[in-house]
Amino acid sequence: MKCLKFLAALLVFASLATAPLKPAYAAINPSSLGASYNSQQTQITFRVYSANATTMVLYLYSAGYGAQESATYPLTNVGSGVWQVVVPVSSIQSAGITGAVYYGYRAWGPNWTYSSSWTKGSSTGFVSDVDSNGNRFNPNKLMLDPYAEEISQDPLNANNQNADIFATGATVDASFGVAYRLIDSGTYAPKGIVLAPSTQSTGTKPTRAQKDDVIYEVNVRGLTKQDPNTPTQYQGTYYGAGLKASYLASLGVTAVEFLPMQETQNDENDVIADSTQDQNYWGYMTEDYFAPDRRYAYNKAAGGPTAEFQAMVQAFHNAGIKVYMDVVYNHTAEGGTWSSTDPTTATMFSWRGLDNATYYELTTGNQYFYDDTGTGGNVNTYNPVARQMIIDSLAYWSNTMGVDGFRFDEAPILGNNCLNQSYESAAPNCPNGGFNFDAADSNVAINQILDNLTVRPASGGSGVDLFAEPWSASGGDDQGQFPVGWSEWNGAFEATLRQAQNELGNMTISIGQDAQDFTGSSNIFQANGRNPWNSTNYMDIHDGFTLFDVYYCDNPNNSQAWPYGPSTGGSTTNYSWNQGGAAEDQRRAARTGLAFTMLSAGTPIMAGGDEYLRSLNCNNNPYNVDSTANWLNYSWTTDQSNFYNFAQRAIAFRLAHPSLRPASWYTSSQVEWWEPSGVEATTSYWNDTSNYAIAYTINGSSFSDNNSIYIAYNGWSASVTFTLPPPPTGTNWYRVTDTCNWNDGANTWVTPGNETLIGGSGATYSQCAQSLLLLISK
Repeated sequence: MKCLKFLAALLVFASLATAPLKPAYAAINPSSLGASYNSQQTQITFRVYSANATTMVLYLYSAGYGAQESATYPLTNVGSGVWQVVVPVSSIQSAGITGAVYYGYRAWGPNWTYSSSWTKGSSTGFVSDVDSNGNRFNPNKLMLDPYAEEISQDPLNANNQNADIFATGATVDASFGVAYRLIDSGTYAPKGIVLAPSTQSTGTKPTRAQKDDVIYEVNVRGLTKQDPNTPTQYQGTYYGAGLKASYLASLGVTAVEFLPMQETQNDENDVIADSTQDQNYWGYMTEDYFAPDRRYAYNKAAGGPTAEFQAMVQAFHNAGIKVYMDVVYNHTAEGGTWSSTDPTTATMFSWRGLDNATYYELTTGNQYFYDDTGTGGNVNTYNPVARQMIIDSLAYWSNTMGVDGFRFDEAPILGNNCLNQSYESAAPNCPNGGFNFDAADSNVAINQILDNLTVRPASGGSGVDLFAEPWSASGGDDQGQFPVGWSEWNGAFEATLRQAQNELGNMTISIGQDAQDFTGSSNIFQANGRNPWNSTNYMDIHDGFTLFDVYYCDNPNNSQAWPYGPSTGGSTTNYSWNQGGAAEDQRRAARTGLAFTMLSAGTPIMAGGDEYLRSLNCNNNPYNVDSTANWLNYSWTTDQSNFYNFAQRAIAFRLAHPSLRPASWYTSSQVEWWEPSGVEATTSYWNDTSNYAIAYTINGSSFSDNNSIYIAYNGWSASVTFTLPPPPTGTNWYRVTDTCNWNDGANTWVTPGNETLIGGSGATYSQCAQSLLLLISK
């Protein structure tokens, strides 16, 4: 038969996928939360949410760290859980604040009642650290506004490494000599900064269809921190990243996806030199969902990080490159309780001290936190207020900061419809320990995001692109379960194709599954109405080995010394192999792996540095390695430069051939599958797990492509002879690339016009072991 049944298109889904998505209806930030100037900048309105507070007071500061408050103002509950105070700028200036306005909140509630005799550091009004309803109010802790658009500094930084300052509970701190709950955090705490509207442009957003994108994932600091072509003062900054737009454009990248850039706990990274102790390089510990991370800004003055971020976005937009953000709405930097046996001690600098039960999912008894993220506690994403905060944050980054799309860390948490032990009205208790992924529930965050944001149409246009990491630490793997409008990182693509390359003889390899992955993983995405481009394909990503290390390392080595570690954790299932230690074989395998990504239907994503075979010396979890080893290097060996040529040309080939970027599932007239013998692949061939070689042709004329394409993969450990099928009438097959060792060098992937004639129907080609062949008709 011409095509596997499970690869054939289902026309009903094709029509569904091209239907327009729902427009946005609901208001963004309907409660006007946050701090904002009026149009004349004569007054500032402060609005913050707390359904359970009984008293709230605004504290204003002239500096973000080390200063006592300059003025305080009580807030009024104006209804629907919103607290407000309007402060004249003249009053603020009279209090001695003539520059940037720094602010925070102190809150009282049922577990710590208000008394006019309370003073900072006292226990007046204390009832309990946490009550039966989960309230954790403590006026000795200054709370950061969850809607602050910039913050002054991280809780832990070069001036303070004492986390006890932000803790609750009765344990006595050795430095302060009092219980954690009585330590006043005011001078140490991160403060919000009131910003006037920025005048910095973010440029014109690209409208390219997602199917036509090639994504490059990178850490904004690591992109330029050791780039000799970036001026020293800009290295590791937003400004420096913007200077690399031309580099990424020349590589062929059309979208850059940055690891988290919202404020995260990383000001402590350089306190202990040449060490990973207390470091957070990746950034998955969010402190504020609206503020750009100040550490990445060259201009650290108030408003500087925001304007510099926007200028970076403009630089990429001017180069035609989309900007995506990795966002972490499943947990926060406050984490969970410090102990599984003591509910009283927990970190508190924002959400927890403002309205714990609103922002976090609490276990039975409201003393502890459900944790499906591996970091202490789930954000209560099913709560309407917490869910609205997520939507407001996304809208801010898209509309004000110019961001084009988002990758959601541990996205199943945003499909969780458990609400503080309650599973709607259908069940008295939430199943699965606080987690129940339900994409059919219109109220889960993943559906509310679709309702409130405009998703980019399949054919391109305005809107945002949405990418889910479809698994969580303990919430299970929900690959393929997200609704129309969402794309997903395809973990199956990574796993099965690594297995095909590296696990021959160790496990059963399915050439049928490989074929699924080459053509968009229809077995994962087609059934619920999505398309090939909803499969985000990768062979490696930040979370694991680099592309080179997949073929250089048999096992992780995360305990090594600085600058490559030490790190903890990391997957023990990597499907990696060092190819017997032969450098030429390692490069061949890496070329084949990158070719898999760039030639497969879907949206390809590559990790920063893959273009030059970057290695992390077998550390597969370098989340805490803020070092020269983890920053991109621009001084390359000849082999690395050769691989850059290969990567650049592979991307260019993909972008030049629309047949590799289908909008809907391939039909049997568009793709034909071939056994190495040159006969069409039969069911018996697909079902025989001792077959490790497959070829297929893509009919270019179906996609207005000038060339048809022939791709052959030999997964055997020895050479295989492929007999070529007929090319289109009047043409022959020409070689674009052969990833075999004999072709190792600067021109492994040839430039257009330099293809080598191979022959027509019935011509034979001997393909070396574990390699890929690409031909075009002309």
